[in-house]
Amino acid sequence: MVKKTQDLLEILKGVSQPEDYIRREEDNLVKMELYEYLQNILDTKGISRGQLIKNSGLDRTYTYQILSGIKKPSRDKVLAICFTLKLSFEEIQNLLKATGYPILYARIKRDSIIIFALQHNITLTDTNELLFDSGYSLIQ
Repeated sequence: MVKKTQDLLEILKGVSQPEDYIRREEDNLVKMELYEYLQNILDTKGISRGQLIKNSGLDRTYTYQILSGIKKPSRDKVLAICFTLKLSFEEIQNLLKATGYPILYARIKRDSIIIFALQHNITLTDTNELLFDSGYSLIQ
């Protein structure tokens, strides 16, 4: 059974060494690398790597390196890929959590614009316009 984060925090408080916690709760810890997670999404959605590269506008070689686990892109590059894959807000949050990136947080102004865009099915281009108009860096 997967434990809730709050339960894991309580367990972590009670251990004397972090290694004890990691060993004991290994089944509840995130293990997936970004490239593995992305490949699972591509497989599930029936999208080829070539289609992703074509639709994302990212450099071909760089994207292949991401998908092969050679390069670890920035959070914004991951978000750009997520927009290309038309992932839901929940799917993006899960991907960010599973791969060690900070989730989108509604208390951060830039993130709140991105969340708004995702919740309203706004394209990456239009999301970048919203960010630009508000004085924030674009998702690139």
